[in-house]
Amino acid sequence: MCGGTCFNLCFKRKASPARGTTDVEEEVSTIENARLYGYKELRIATKDFSPANKIGEGGFGSVFKGRLKDGSLAAIKVLSAESNQGVREFLTEIVTISGVEHENLVKLYGCCAEGNHRILVYGYLENNSLAQTLLGGHRSSIQFSWRMRIKICIGVARGLAFLHEEVRPHIIHRDIKASNVLLDKDLTPKISDFGLAKLFPPNLTHITTHVAGTFGYLAPEYAIRGQLTRKADIYSFGILLLEIVSGRCNTNKQLPVEEQFLLERVWIHYKKGELAQLVDADLGSDFDVDEASRYLKIGLLCTQDMPKNRPSMSSVVKMLTGEIDLDDRQISKPTLIEELMGLRTNKNKKSYTISDGSGKQGNSSSSENTTMMTYPSMSFTSIYDRSI
Repeated sequence: MCGGTCFNLCFKRKASPARGTTDVEEEVSTIENARLYGYKELRIATKDFSPANKIGEGGFGSVFKGRLKDGSLAAIKVLSAESNQGVREFLTEIVTISGVEHENLVKLYGCCAEGNHRILVYGYLENNSLAQTLLGGHRSSIQFSWRMRIKICIGVARGLAFLHEEVRPHIIHRDIKASNVLLDKDLTPKISDFGLAKLFPPNLTHITTHVAGTFGYLAPEYAIRGQLTRKADIYSFGILLLEIVSGRCNTNKQLPVEEQFLLERVWIHYKKGELAQLVDADLGSDFDVDEASRYLKIGLLCTQDMPKNRPSMSSVVKMLTGEIDLDDRQISKPTLIEELMGLRTNKNKKSYTISDGSGKQGNSSSSENTTMMTYPSMSFTSIYDRSI
């Protein structure tokens, strides 16, 4: 492979007849870009996966804080039972993920593929996720200044542009949301869980969203017709951008009905020319009104109803940094959340579980909150997108 990030996987048969097994695990000699961890080592690191060390739970599995043999801290994700690939297939995908390196992507150290265990080992990030620190019900001690929010928005955009345009084959994240944006000690944003959907069966019937029971970050064409392209990620990023600027979740059922859906609120204020009113009140007057309004407009552009009308992520980065101008004439009414939910009356229905799937990093664990929603049957395609 060339023209992008490339990966290698090497196998060599070990001379261990005494163990009496021909399992592929016995053939693994070297995995470039990733390390193989023993299950015993990870049990010790997490104190037997103690609930006290559990720092997150979501659609892909539970996450534990652990201290490895070398003394470094790690976030150890135990994948759920649906990840039932054979060892060779699992390791091949892991090498692909671990070979993707960027300042704004979480680093995967390695994995465990021992017996039926499928475990991922990531670098531990000290400042949790945006869902916990910025959007959570209990605000953290972190002060998210306007400059810091700009840094986070641009960082996430650059990480996503890297996955979409520089990695070969292109990677669609499929689950961009606040709980999948983690912050290091310097508050540099790191996108987590990229590539994980490829480890699960194509008929997986749950969709992870930040707000349980709503479509949240899902692009309309993906939620309704199962059409998964990079433009679905761009829609999700647009919602995330609105959340970062406004300091609130995309859906809040505690608010009056007319204020519950953030995308609808932004569209209404855009038409009135009053976007600055949506900027997080915690910022006070410490923000650039024109810049904040421009960021909200970019969020609207990313959430356009027609995928072809959404910009590429590299264009989004340039708009966020001011390298190219944003043309207001390109913005039309996005598909609003309540209109999308109204499509549940369609006769061709099928039930799916929608969970918070947060996989958050933090000091306290969060239980997975699930609810049943109905909408037209969808098909899931590969997270690796070669067609667009």
